[in-house]
Amino acid sequence: MALPMLEASIPANSIKGEIKKPVKRFVCLSNNYGVYQKAFFPEASDTGIEYTMPETLSSLEKHRKEISLFQNLDHGFTGGHAGVPVLLSGVRPILAHNFKEGNISLDQKLAEHYESATRFPSMTLSCRERNLLSFTRTGVQIPSVSMQQAYRSMFVEDATLSKASKREKMTRQNSILDVVREQANDLQRKLGSRDRTKLEEYFDSVRTLEKKIQQQEPWLDRPKPKALVEEPKPGNGTEEQLRAMIEIIALALKTDSTRAITCVSGFVNGDFGLNGGYHGFSHHGEREELVSALKKIEGFQISMMSYLIDLLKKEEDLINGGSLFDNTSILYGCGMATGTHSTRNLPLVLAGGGFKHGEHKVYPEEDGKRVPAANLLLSILQSCGLEIDQFGASTGTLSGLEWT
Repeated sequence: MALPMLEASIPANSIKGEIKKPVKRFVCLSNNYGVYQKAFFPEASDTGIEYTMPETLSSLEKHRKEISLFQNLDHGFTGGHAGVPVLLSGVRPILAHNFKEGNISLDQKLAEHYESATRFPSMTLSCRERNLLSFTRTGVQIPSVSMQQAYRSMFVEDATLSKASKREKMTRQNSILDVVREQANDLQRKLGSRDRTKLEEYFDSVRTLEKKIQQQEPWLDRPKPKALVEEPKPGNGTEEQLRAMIEIIALALKTDSTRAITCVSGFVNGDFGLNGGYHGFSHHGEREELVSALKKIEGFQISMMSYLIDLLKKEEDLINGGSLFDNTSILYGCGMATGTHSTRNLPLVLAGGGFKHGEHKVYPEEDGKRVPAANLLLSILQSCGLEIDQFGASTGTLSGLEWT
């Protein structure tokens, strides 16, 4: 494991007992194909605290008082695989121009909130699958990194020459931005109102990049935490790789390397003794062999959520007191509900984060009464201390979900 975050390394105004608001973290675990819903959701009539834990979620039984399961939440549109990148915003990329903050995802909204408080404003991780979840307010999709890249970024010190090269690159980028801004200012005076609006959107992109450079620069000379585990090896099966990735996520939170993480996991032929592909399994047509394969894959993903809860419960939160789990929201969810391309009734399970958990919450199924899944996202952001009343496609916070 990595060396813990020591009180000596915490800013004076952040030592527990002196902090004004709790420092919250967020982790999203996801896949790109949805779930087999019959094994994921309880019966719609089985609500409240005494619901029967579904087969796929069985590994969460020991944590049932600390999780919430939601039914009938979604983002209100069709589109199959196009729903995958919408999970953490509720806004389709092609419609982002209709929203004040575009299709910025929850993790990137948190990254903006915490600014340069951590070495990495966010971490976008992938295990045997592309991570399509994270978007900036200007619509740029954040590229994902592997577990080896994440490990090296967090724990392996850059050589002196490499640091110098990065600093030179930052200086060069700032110089380029200065020139671009000067030229754009000259051009703006000659433009009509519609072109000025487009140019202002461009300015927003420039300012975002400029701010990112400013936030990264101070971390070049700060030592990285030391890891007491070896770098995870590539080439292992998904089962071993995802477990290692979950441990890296726990280390990232423990060392306060970041406070916003997304991780998407997949499947390759041969995992869990199965032959085939994830996409093929997801189009199961209720065939027993394919359904059984999905249950294995999705059940393991949920067991890794349970494993992350276990790891965070064991770690002291030196900033807030209590355990890391107490102040970390862990969301398992998918932007496409099922492999049959449905985006209705998204699979969503929330753990930790200071919320009042323990229930299976069923929301209206009827059109016209349905509750946006983005309301859950807004609740998570508000619980993290963001003073906002709207996020993405939300219409308010999620009714029935309270936090301390």
